[in-house]
Order: sequence, then structure tokens, then C-alpha cells
Amino acid sequence: MKNILIPTDFSSNSWNAIEYALNFFEGKSCNFYLLHVNTVTSGYVVEDAGYALTKDIIDDTLIKPSKIQLNNLLKRISDSSLKGNHRFFKITDYNFFIESIRKHVEEKKIDLIVIGTKGATGLKKLIIGSNAASVITRVHCTTLVVPENAKFVKPKEIAFPTDFSAFYSSELLRPFQDILELVNASIRLLHINKRDYVLNADQKKNKDYLDDYFNHYKHSFHFLTNKDIEAAIQCFVESRDIDLIVMVAKNLNYFQRILFHPLVEEITYHTDIPFLVLHE
Repeated sequence: MKNILIPTDFSSNSWNAIEYALNFFEGKSCNFYLLHVNTVTSGYVVEDAGYALTKDIIDDTLIKPSKIQLNNLLKRISDSSLKGNHRFFKITDYNFFIESIRKHVEEKKIDLIVIGTKGATGLKKLIIGSNAASVITRVHCTTLVVPENAKFVKPKEIAFPTDFSAFYSSELLRPFQDILELVNASIRLLHINKRDYVLNADQKKNKDYLDDYFNHYKHSFHFLTNKDIEAAIQCFVESRDIDLIVMVAKNLNYFQRILFHPLVEEITYHTDIPFLVLHE
């Protein structure tokens, strides 16, 4: 049975991630852990002299209201048609956000984190919000990032951008393989380079390995030349009707450019297409 952690702040954004996850794993037995983290702030510092009082304040003003909201969230799920063969567990925590995520990933033996995201606003816009960015860069657990406009469609076409510079072990790829078993989608392995480029010997070996690894799945290789990686991804997503983008966190060249490059008007894949981020 798969263990899935879904952090929630009770926003429409996080509900969208819950809906997506429940639809995605509709036919699979899963334990869903719904986690709300009351973030540690300087206003609630626990000191020895006032520990009992401060703890009471935290319980009354943060923990109890969070538990009520989690109960309401479970009722919303129960009243929907999304229950499936799933079990749900409520977790409310008072901690630093990433520390809480790491703790529960380890304690609950989490296989997958699902997190909703909405890009930041203002002059310095980013493709994904700060909490989601922190999770996928600082927590070593496979993470499905569900952007604000993503609505569930059973994936038929999955893009897998890679420059073939790193070797991907079977352990790293296993969560991706599990999803392929679930949705039976086609994999489009995508190499983008700024200029005409011939793969070196190591890259050819890594490409051949991936070709062999995905031998039992529908897959194909695509090579694009474009000085703008983000624009190339956007073009590929639109032309192939891509439903999911898979990234490997250690493939820093692509990972950083595709997920953390400043937002431009023409790039919309970040608001529409979920990302599956693989970690070793």
C-alpha cells in the first residue's frame, strides 16, 4: 500500500492538489496523510519559564483550530466521489515547515509527497511557490507538484527532459515506473541544447540505458535545438499535449532552468502541467 503525504494550508490551491492526487490514485490502495503545519514563529517561542502557558496558547490558538479544519477537510473528501480505496490520516504539527515534512516522511515511510503550488506574485515572479520549492529541493522524497490550474486528466503523454549527463539508477526511476504501471502513458524523453550538439560517449551510454530501461513502455527520444530551454519545453508541451513532466532533481542543468527560472508571459506550463520530481 502506497503512503502519500499531502501538506495542506486549507487553500483552494491545496484542495486542488488533493483532488488531483485522489483522482490519480483512484484505482490504487493508498494511505493519505493530510498534514497541516503551524509554522514556528518568533511570537510563539517556547521558553522554560513559561512553557506550560505558551504550550496552552499554541494548543488553543493553532493546534485546535487546525484539527477542526482537518476534520472539515475529511468531511469534504467523504462527501465527494473521490474516496476510492483509500485511508486518511490527519496530522497537525507545530514546527518549521521543512522539518515537519522530513519528520513525517521518515516516520510514516512516505513514498510520495503531493503538494499544490501557486507562483509568487510581484516583480520577482517565480514558477512555483516557496513551500513547494523548499520541499522539492530540501526533502529527498519523490514529489508531485500540482500547479494552480492543473486539472486531473489521466496522463497519456509524459515528458522526461534530460541531457543524458547523469546516470539514473533503477531505484531512482522506480517511482516513475510505478506511475507508468498505473497510467500506461507514453514517455517522451527530451534533450534540449542551445546549439547543434553530438552526445559524448557517457551520454550515449546513459541514453542507451534509458532506452533499455523503458523497453516495455511506449517511449521515444526527441532532440531540440533552442537557446531558450523554457521556450523549448513550452513548445514541446503544447505540440505533444503533455500531461505530466518528470524531472530528476540531481540533473541540475535542466532542473534549475525549468523549475526556477523567472517567469515570462509566454511560459504557461508551470501553471497547467504537474511535475513529478525524482530524488535518490
